[in-house]
Amino acid sequence: MIFGIGVDIIEISRIKKSIEKFGDKFLNKIYTEKELDYCETKKNKFQHYAARFAAKEAIYKAMSTGWKKGATWKNIEIYNEPNGMPKVRLFGELNDFVNPDKELQISMSHSDNYVAVVAILYTKNGN
Repeated sequence: MIFGIGVDIIEISRIKKSIEKFGDKFLNKIYTEKELDYCETKKNKFQHYAARFAAKEAIYKAMSTGWKKGATWKNIEIYNEPNGMPKVRLFGELNDFVNPDKELQISMSHSDNYVAVVAILYTKNGN
């Protein structure tokens, strides 16, 4: 059973401008340390920052019926499996909402200018 679907699309330039304008204040508000480390190793780091920002937005949309007040951007961490598949790690109340009976999957896609993400929250057993 699907509990929620979230979609987000963002211009990479929007995230680049925010990083250039607000620097560490923006980065440390939105991204976990592991996300920062990952993005900084990439040739087009702004694309990777934008993908993680859009993923967090899509996840919050998918969780709209269960989103808890007090959750922050850093309660969601996006990482990649060795094969490149994006995965989600949740912390705090968000983790409590999703586990153990629900699963969250994301798919990310990008072009030179945009990143799009879909998030689906569903029960693991299909009921």
